[in-house]
Amino acid sequence: MDIGTAMTLMQTAVGQAAETAKGMSGAEMITIGKGFAMAIAIGLGVIGPGLSEGFATAKAVEGIARNPGAAPLVTRTMIVGQAITESNSIYALVIALLIWLM
Repeated sequence: MDIGTAMTLMQTAVGQAAETAKGMSGAEMITIGKGFAMAIAIGLGVIGPGLSEGFATAKAVEGIARNPGAAPLVTRTMIVGQAITESNSIYALVIALLIWLM
């Protein structure tokens, strides 16, 4: 796709959005904006912790496979690290709920 086609698509999408927005009230537009903001907050807030928890688990499994005697220590450390990492996802959820309630 060349830049001209992309610009035409953008102009068409913006034009259709403007036509649709003419029949909407301000409250409806705010509600739609809140929905998009919540989706972005949750989506971006979960990607990082999800990837890092998967990476940590993979490394823990590799460590246990190399040294099975250290399994309890590695597992405990991994779970504590994942709990700390998961707090970022919970923070994203709190932000999304605040967006919804305000």
